[in-house]
Amino acid sequence: MEEGEKGRPFRLLILYASQTGNAMDAAERVGREAERIGCPSSVVSMDEFDASCLVHERMVIFIVSTTGQGDPPDAMKVFWRYLLQKNLTRQWLEQVRYAVFGLGDSGYQKYNFAAKKLDKRLKDLGARPVIERGLGDDQHPSGYEGALDPWLSSLWNDLSQTNPEIFPTGSVKLDHDTRILGTPKFEIVYHDLHLFQESYSCTSDFRYSAKVIERACSMSPAKFRNDEYRPHYFLQMVKNDRLTRLGSDRDVRHFEFEALSSGLEYQVGDVLEVLPGQDPASVDAFIQRCNLNPDAYITVQPNRSEKQPNDPSTNAMGEPVRLRAFIALTMDVSSASPRRYFFEVMSFFAGAEHEKDKLLYFASPEGRDDLYQYNQKERRTVLEVLEDFPSVQMPFEWLVQLVPPLRTRAFSISSSPLAHPNQVHLTVSIVSWKTPLKRKRCGLCSTWLASLDPHDSKVHIPAWIHRGALPPPPPSLPLILVGPGTGCAPFRAYVEERAVQSVSENTAPILFFFGCRNEGIDFLYRDFWLSHAQNRGVLSEEKDGGFFVAFSRDQPQKIYVQHKMKQESGRIWSLLNAGASIYIAGSSTKMPADVTSCFEDIISQEGGVPKDSAARFLSMLERAGRFNVEAWS
Repeated sequence: MEEGEKGRPFRLLILYASQTGNAMDAAERVGREAERIGCPSSVVSMDEFDASCLVHERMVIFIVSTTGQGDPPDAMKVFWRYLLQKNLTRQWLEQVRYAVFGLGDSGYQKYNFAAKKLDKRLKDLGARPVIERGLGDDQHPSGYEGALDPWLSSLWNDLSQTNPEIFPTGSVKLDHDTRILGTPKFEIVYHDLHLFQESYSCTSDFRYSAKVIERACSMSPAKFRNDEYRPHYFLQMVKNDRLTRLGSDRDVRHFEFEALSSGLEYQVGDVLEVLPGQDPASVDAFIQRCNLNPDAYITVQPNRSEKQPNDPSTNAMGEPVRLRAFIALTMDVSSASPRRYFFEVMSFFAGAEHEKDKLLYFASPEGRDDLYQYNQKERRTVLEVLEDFPSVQMPFEWLVQLVPPLRTRAFSISSSPLAHPNQVHLTVSIVSWKTPLKRKRCGLCSTWLASLDPHDSKVHIPAWIHRGALPPPPPSLPLILVGPGTGCAPFRAYVEERAVQSVSENTAPILFFFGCRNEGIDFLYRDFWLSHAQNRGVLSEEKDGGFFVAFSRDQPQKIYVQHKMKQESGRIWSLLNAGASIYIAGSSTKMPADVTSCFEDIISQEGGVPKDSAARFLSMLERAGRFNVEAWS
């Protein structure tokens, strides 16, 4: 094997930035395939890699996802800021070869923006691409793997031709029939139950819940952010009101929560992340299916071969936690679909030959599309997959590694702390849908929240508060808000806050454009908006404000928020000239692009400029922090 710079042996560095786990999964697959063809590799998250050391690498594969409206994942932000430094020259990375694969969704306006920007910046710094960047699309019939499979094949072939010293055969062919399982990344240590029964006895006190969650999450393969294993707050639900009419096909709820510990601290525009509870029956069924002891006390730690020299777990073992609590708090067994590698590992533990053959087929390139139809399209859960292959008995170590982690769900906060001290409100659509095989599926967190009884004081909801994409506006800033459907959630908070501020100081006007299907079915917070649009409220004409609602299906011709905006184009243009900021929130599909295009039309018409000049004007507002979008799928 050829030696690299400074006498180090060659290695393929695979850097990934993941938000939901897909990019990490893809990166680990690249690492496995590299090892299979004899190329040493290292798979590292971007937030664990010193970007200044990039110059010392020979070959780097970047796997990055795109979040929100073209944003990089949290794990990429520090790395990306370093690459943008102006003192880095165009020759800085001239010794580095690289390849970029992005994971995105073409339903978003800024599709795979993070990967595209990274690719361009690497070229600007002198790095040389091995192959053209690959772009995975969630809209593809096979998901992102529809692009990843051919991209990886091209990558290995190009590397074999340009690096014969590393790939001496001159071409690379992965033999999927001669697989090697290897060892799991984690090991489970079982502890004597009797030593922990007394000190770990179950209690309804939320402080005990906090300790259990902190222990379990600190041992999870998908750890919470750095030192944030402990929830910021424990909340208790005090209100669970349905906003849509009973019998409607849409169930939107208004939830109110109070903090059980210290007072809630947040700003309008912030996001509440909730760790959802899993169905206890599903957790118990998973434990029974896998022949596990729910009452065992365990610690989970990296396998010795996986530990880094400075890894604290090398010398210290975490506090034990009950196996059932670990699964319920960290392993999504009841809603998330397993990834492709899960099926490959299952094949090694299948006792029935026909099940083994089926699993091997699913894990192969030839079976990719059928696996996608069986697994992702149907949203089969880990429990359902295991039940479909009853001869498979996977060791718990592999389950810990491969079961998708239970992740927090993020919601825009729909209350102002000035109006509701020590409370936080959410506006949540209860998610449900039918799969291609007509099986009903429900969103894990929204369904769980909807099932909670506000009078049940025993349910403690772990929650974190983080900055959202919408900055809190000062009272003197004029606002143009566009939030159809549950996109109104953050703007309910903005209006509440502005109403409190207006009691003691002069506040700037607000124009709010809201949209729903039918006035009598899903006019969310109707009385709230109308009360602030009257009697000199912050949305009233007397305060130079305005509330405009579009009911899309109350007449033969559909009317959307864009139609209402164009009717008020003069007021919008006047407020923009007065320094107003634009805020858009709601569905990530077509709405943000359609509303943005509508703003361009208004600016073009009222300002008497071409459409491309209007687009540049909006881009200028965005750079100045006056054009903000928060969208979700």
